[in-house]
Amino acid sequence: MAEFKEAPAGAPLGEQLLTWVDNRFPASKLYKEHMSEYYAPKNFNFWYIFGSLALLVLVIQIVTGIFLVMHYKPDAALAFASVEYIMRDVPWGWLIRYMHSTGASAFFVVVYLHMFRGLLYGSYRKPRELVWIFGCGIFLCLMAEAFMGYLLPWGQMSYWGAQVIVNLFAAVPFVGPDLALLIRGDYVVSDATLNRFFSFHVIAVPLVLLGLVVAHIIALHEVGSNNPDGVEIKGPNAPKDAQGHPLDGIPFHPYYTVHDIFAVSLFLMVFTAIIFFAPELGGYFLEYNNFIPADPLKTPLHIAPVWYFTPFYSMLRATTDDLVTVLCLITGLAAVLAFLKGRFPGAAKVGILVAAVVLIALLKTFDAKFWGVVVMGAAVIILFFLPWLDRSPVKSIRYRPDWHKWMYVVFVLFFFVLGYLGIKPPSDIGTFIAQVGTLFYFGFFLLMPFWSQIGKPKPVPERVTFHAH
Repeated sequence: MAEFKEAPAGAPLGEQLLTWVDNRFPASKLYKEHMSEYYAPKNFNFWYIFGSLALLVLVIQIVTGIFLVMHYKPDAALAFASVEYIMRDVPWGWLIRYMHSTGASAFFVVVYLHMFRGLLYGSYRKPRELVWIFGCGIFLCLMAEAFMGYLLPWGQMSYWGAQVIVNLFAAVPFVGPDLALLIRGDYVVSDATLNRFFSFHVIAVPLVLLGLVVAHIIALHEVGSNNPDGVEIKGPNAPKDAQGHPLDGIPFHPYYTVHDIFAVSLFLMVFTAIIFFAPELGGYFLEYNNFIPADPLKTPLHIAPVWYFTPFYSMLRATTDDLVTVLCLITGLAAVLAFLKGRFPGAAKVGILVAAVVLIALLKTFDAKFWGVVVMGAAVIILFFLPWLDRSPVKSIRYRPDWHKWMYVVFVLFFFVLGYLGIKPPSDIGTFIAQVGTLFYFGFFLLMPFWSQIGKPKPVPERVTFHAH
């Protein structure tokens, strides 16, 4: 048992209360470890605001979700009417609902930017592999949470979007139909599906999400934050003052709390402007078809998921028989090159050829729809392996060869193009562009062990580069 501390005689009531709490719960210890004595690099730039903004949006979603659940009815016959009741009759219900729907899109905006910052500055590299893995887990949970929440308004796009996505699981060989039946709870999307998704959206997934967020922050504070230079400020060789604090770091509070409060102010200006003036944002945040009650007998002309899923939905639609044939050719060519040019032992070369033949056989055995589901899932899962795919001798994009920056530019452009094509109805030219984008997306990651080592990096400074404002 820890030794109890006593407040000084005549100490203010607040200090006495804090001492009483500290003797029973490490409130001051946690505050010092994670705020006032947590030293972060002094050269953070605007890219480092999105983690705090993601935490803010998470709080907004939880609070608004609690108030929505007070009035929402998870019943296929009543769900749409209950949402309309919230919008029209509940005091300030329209504001709560729009905060929640806009918050869902805002969550993905800040998380995508947060992940891209990690990609730019190598925040997934040693010793932060677990920080990145927990972050990818958060992203995966967010996708599940958003998908299940999208069904709850029980509008046309909610119903038919869920119908399309759940039916994808039926493409899994052998167990697909049973798996889709298990997810739906019925042979079609129905009241059973709504109740399943409601329970997962409100209870199960948020609990996992909160656990991952806590693990993400604990892991980050254990190894310390990365910075735009990719230079470690807390390593054994990093310069420190007499108290052992890093010379290139500053306390998170008050310096970065003020920094984040400024970012939060700017974010809330944009967030509230969208809520009050354009909550649907032209149909991107809330589709117009979702203001029509779900009708199982009337299919919308074009079914597409919300914007934050569309890059992955484009990859699903792009996986046709033609793309499968191209993948077979790429697999065969890669195996032949590895056999002829690779520096592998003879047995390993034979193994590569055998593996390629097996993979080609599998590609041709199963339907392209199944491989589309695999591609869509793999596009997210591959992010978990990024710490081991990047072999560059330097972390930050600042010190990599200049042509590496263009790789990231093209990657972002293709991601935007895939997102745009996922919203639009399919077309021949759109499918072709999506196929090129899908190949580039996976090539970017799968070939990273090779291209990340090509070129001469710039000299990395021994200490962070910092210019006082």
